[in-house]
Amino acid sequence: MISFAHIINPVQVDETSDLHLAQPITFETLRIARQFSEGTADVKLYAIQDQDEARSMLPDCFIRVPDLTRSVTDIKTFDKKRKLPLIKDILDALFETAGQADYLIYTNVDIAPQPYFYKSISKIVAQGYDAFVINRRTISNRYGNMEQIPLMYAEIGEPHPGYDCFVFKRGLYPQFKLGTICIGTAYIGRALLANMVAYSGKFKEFRNEHLTFHIGNSLPWLRGEYRDYFQENLNEYLTIFSQLESEQGAFEPVLRSYLLDTGDKRQFPSFVRFD
Repeated sequence: MISFAHIINPVQVDETSDLHLAQPITFETLRIARQFSEGTADVKLYAIQDQDEARSMLPDCFIRVPDLTRSVTDIKTFDKKRKLPLIKDILDALFETAGQADYLIYTNVDIAPQPYFYKSISKIVAQGYDAFVINRRTISNRYGNMEQIPLMYAEIGEPHPGYDCFVFKRGLYPQFKLGTICIGTAYIGRALLANMVAYSGKFKEFRNEHLTFHIGNSLPWLRGEYRDYFQENLNEYLTIFSQLESEQGAFEPVLRSYLLDTGDKRQFPSFVRFD
C-alpha cells in the first residue's frame, strides 16, 4: 500500500485574516480525506509551527514535527517583519520525520482537499509519476463556517494557475536546491516546480482536476508593503534556477519559458520527455 506523508504549516492569525476561516476548513478536510483513504493508502498528516507561536487546534490525527526555529527575517532584512518560514526547513523536518513514506506532500495551509484526494493521487502514482503538481480550484468566498464544507466540496470553482500542492517521491528530495526561499509570497511554487522538473523521471502539472479548493482569491502578499519579500524570493529563485542548470545542463527552450517566464510570454510543455 502506497504511503504519503503530508505536511502543512499552521499559523496564528486574527479574525481579519482569510486564514481564520480557511485553516480550520483545511484541518477538517485533511482529516476527512485521510479517513476516506483507509484501505487504499497509508496517509500520515504532519504539522509544523514556529517555536514562538501558540499551538493551533488540530484534529488528533495530526503529528507535530519539531518546531521551526527561524524565519526568513533571521537571514535577510525587510521593511516590515513577517516571520515567513523557509520551505527547506519545513521539508527537511518532514523528510527526517517521515522516514518510511513513499511520497512527500506539501500544501499551503489554505488549500483544502476533496475527500477522494489521496485515493486519486494513489492512482496518479500508479501511472508512474514520481513528481506532480495539482493546481487548485478557486471557489466563491460566500462561505462562512465549517458546516458548509459539503457545499464547498460541491462547488466546481474555477481553475487557478498558481502552485500550492506538491507531491514527490521521498527519494528525490535530497537533491532539491531550495536555498533560503520562503513561503507566504511569490516564487515559492516556482522553486519547487523547477526542482521537480529537474529531478523527476516522470512529471506532470495537473491543471484542471477537481482535487483541491481555495476559498476566494485574495492576494495579500501582493500588497506594496510586502513587495520586498516578493522581490527577494524572485532573486532567490533565479539563483536556484542557475544552480539547477549548472548541475543539469541548460533546460530546453520551452522548459526555460515554463520555469522563468510569466504572462503571455510563458510556454507550457507537453512533458512528452517525461511521459
